[in-house]
Amino acid sequence: MYSCKQLFQALEGGQCDAPLTAVYTAGGLDQAKSRALHVAKDLSDAYSPRDDAPAALFSGPGRTELGGNHTDHQRGRVLCASVDMDMLACAAPNGRNVIRIRSEGYPALEVDLTDLNPRPEEANTSAALVRGVAAGIVQRGCSIGGFDACAVSNVLSGSGLSSSAAYEILIGNILNHFFCNGELDAVELAKIGQYAENVHFGKLSGLMDQMGSSVGGAVSIDFGDPANPVVRPISYDFARSGHALCIVDTGSDHSAKHLTEDYSDITREMRSVAVHFSKQLLREVPEADFRSAIPALRRECGDRAVLRALHFYDDDRRAVQEADALERGDFQAFLALVNASGVSSALHLQNTWSIADPRQQAIPVVLALGRELLEGSGAIRVHGGGFAGTVQAFVPQEKLERFRTGMEALLGPGMCHVLRIRPQGGCVITA
Repeated sequence: MYSCKQLFQALEGGQCDAPLTAVYTAGGLDQAKSRALHVAKDLSDAYSPRDDAPAALFSGPGRTELGGNHTDHQRGRVLCASVDMDMLACAAPNGRNVIRIRSEGYPALEVDLTDLNPRPEEANTSAALVRGVAAGIVQRGCSIGGFDACAVSNVLSGSGLSSSAAYEILIGNILNHFFCNGELDAVELAKIGQYAENVHFGKLSGLMDQMGSSVGGAVSIDFGDPANPVVRPISYDFARSGHALCIVDTGSDHSAKHLTEDYSDITREMRSVAVHFSKQLLREVPEADFRSAIPALRRECGDRAVLRALHFYDDDRRAVQEADALERGDFQAFLALVNASGVSSALHLQNTWSIADPRQQAIPVVLALGRELLEGSGAIRVHGGGFAGTVQAFVPQEKLERFRTGMEALLGPGMCHVLRIRPQGGCVITA
């Protein structure tokens, strides 16, 4: 196991080239090594770790939702994948009962581990996520300790790539590696991340974001039993599809504080429909029972709740159909389902703009112009939680430059990102 000084030397000397190349297949070794050297030097300069303190590199990738928009929090089914944008950190135990983190571009934070209870004043902050992950690990009977870390990220904040889940998985892997002997697997770390986001951060998210970041590759997940979600890796080579995966930053802030209520309203309204049947979640309510009760549900829960429930049943089914289409190599069927999901999200789920700020409708504008650029090919839809943030598009390679040029003429340079599916989820890169 390396010390911080030894890790820096190993990075410079090429001894870490193999594990870096295994994780960063797209950006090239030089770029990966430069980022790794950067965080290792920052850790040494900022915190001066003890000579005998072990140090390691950790990665928490962003994720893209491929199918199942807002189905996970109702124990539905999803299709998601980790992507080649990540949070990279160099970390070392500090022998204290405090976690100290410097993330480039953000204020340094410290979290005292003597109190792991949720703190209302920390809601919607990184400190809440750190405290929540630590609390979730302790609740599982593991001992933890303090560490120092320096991190960089190219996961677009507020992008729908779930930078919060990437951060939770990064912190979980650091604690798991240094203090839990790696006993917590990727699924358990995802559950811990969700707990941190729900209870400490204050956002009623489902488990898809954390699973997409933690597990790696493209995975179909059934959350019917939340204690034991069924995870099915999907063996499809997206590079051979003839399409590029584009995430378009609409320039609207997906992480704006008032949007937390918009996200939570979806969960609350779907649950209000379930409560009509004396259930807590839509997955527990047979679709036929829901459809026969729509007149009564409109009066009791409101039309928007009914439409959002309609979206749940349809997109829950589509997520499985998308996974099956990929496994049999039918990418055109997959694209048709992605487009159908996008229409349902816009018309039924209604998460392309916020009623709190109706003048801001960047996502519908991008969807409209994106469809024109695609000319009936590929697929395009709202990405992730919605209301603001990003749009996802599968663009035929021969139309990629025209699509990117058109999007950036509308939104500005650097707003259309071409991503790749990453086979590794959250991980320890160098132990």
